[in-house]
Formats: sequence, C-alpha cells, structure tokens
Amino acid sequence: MRLVSFWVDGAARPGLWVDDRVVDLNLAHRSLGAGADLAADLVGLLAGGPALWERAREVEAAACRGELATGVHPVGDVRLGPPLPRPGKLIMVGMNYRDHCRENDLPVPERPLIFAKYANAVVGPYDRVVRPRATRQLDYEVELAAVVGRFGKNIPVERALEHVAGYTVLNDISARDVQYGEGQWVRGKTFDTFAPMGPCLITADAVGDPQDLDLELRVNGELRQSSNTRHMVFGVAELVSRISQGITLEPGDVISTGTPAGVGMYRRPPTFLQPGDVVRCGIARIGHLENQVVDESD
Repeated sequence: MRLVSFWVDGAARPGLWVDDRVVDLNLAHRSLGAGADLAADLVGLLAGGPALWERAREVEAAACRGELATGVHPVGDVRLGPPLPRPGKLIMVGMNYRDHCRENDLPVPERPLIFAKYANAVVGPYDRVVRPRATRQLDYEVELAAVVGRFGKNIPVERALEHVAGYTVLNDISARDVQYGEGQWVRGKTFDTFAPMGPCLITADAVGDPQDLDLELRVNGELRQSSNTRHMVFGVAELVSRISQGITLEPGDVISTGTPAGVGMYRRPPTFLQPGDVVRCGIARIGHLENQVVDESD
C-alpha cells in the first residue's frame, strides 16, 4: 500500500494512493458499509494494528476494482502533505554511508551517530524549503526513512524489521554554518521546513529488502547524489535495534537512515542551495520529493 496524508477542502485526511488517484480512507471505508472512520491520521492507523491495516487493504482492493462511490480524487486535485505531519520522534542518523564518511575525512563510526529533528521541520513532498536568515550555507541530504509501526524496546536485531511499517523519502536539509558553528547539530538541522518528507508511506511488504534501494538527489536537474542503501554502515534492522536499546519506539516514529556522498558542503568548491533552486530526491519503489528553495520573508 501507498499511504498518504492529503489536503482537500481545507481539511487534512488519511488516504491511499492508487494508480493516479488519491482515496480518502475514511470516506471510502464508510462507503463500503462500515459505520465508522478507520483513523484520524496515519499514526492512528499504524497504532490500530493488523485489524485496521486489513480494513485499509480492503479499501485499496475496492479502489483497484473501481467499486468506490465516494472519496476518490485525481492526484492532481489534492495537496499531498507529509505522510506523518507530526511524528512523535524524528530520529536521524549521521555518517551512515562509507563514502559520506570519506568525503568528511572521518573514520567509519563504530556505533550509530544519533541526533534529532523536531516536528516543526516536517513539510510535504512538494512544499517549499525556506532558507532562514540565520544561514547562507543551506545543504541537502537524500535519505531513506523507516516508519515505526509497533511499540518496541530493546528489540533484537533479528526481529527489528517486524517493527517497521514502511518507508518514505526524507531530505535532511542542513544549515552547515549553524550546524558546525555552534558545537552541536540540532539547531542547524531543525529549522522550519528542514525535513521534506513523502510522497507516501509505502508499506514494508511493497518495498522488500530495504538494503537494496537506489537513491539519488538532483539540484536543478544536475545529479548530486547517487547510491544504493546496501552501502549503509548500519542497515535498517540494526538501526532499529540499537536505537530501541533504552528508548521505546512507538507507531509513527521516523528513523532517517543517513545520506551518501555528494552533499554540497564537500563539493569543490562547496556549493550551497540558493533561492529558486529545485531539489528532487528519489528512492526506488517509493517515489520522489521536489522542493523549491525560497528565502525567509520578513
């Protein structure tokens, strides 16, 4: 399934992306004879467990058969938001590709380097990225993000992928002068709009092996990053397991798994994002983001 959050008639709704249509999950569910909404949002759907997931699959099947009488929109008629507009935890991983470690002139880490973004940074797949007045070194990082579907703590690595509901694309926008100028990473990573996400949450069964996905990033059509998730230092299962040691993971938490080489800071010369630039991030079997950079207005 491709799960989305979308806006129509001024309201945010959980939905399914089926072919070139977006299906309002709750309206479609009721049109099939159910008396109640499935969930207020995708976090609620994840938390509802297998029973709700099965009902969502029934809606998807009905949409594929053309049986829905209501709640179906051409994808161009709605605004897609981030699949998880307010994730409870947005957990980021640094230096998790070997070639990115090399371009930083740093050794491959012995354990995952974990930091955080906050929910204020999250925007949709086609929303604008705002360059704040605090930076002139705006950078990009295409990343595979794993979405937690089940509560878990101290999860063994061999069971870790059972806790992943699905995957999405995330651009870890960074203000490098703030990130490295203040002795800690969080503020330079979590300005408003610094985590474009989407276009959908694609369920784990539809993705298959998360360690065999091509990913790339282009700026104004120029290829800047190109790699495959097999080159991660720590794979998705190991990240989920290690992060859960002492930290309870909850449905709707997002773990963004790091970026490969090619970021603007380490180009020669360094090349940072400017107003008007269009950044396109894509991951095989998931989709792409396309975000234009604008300056912060007064």
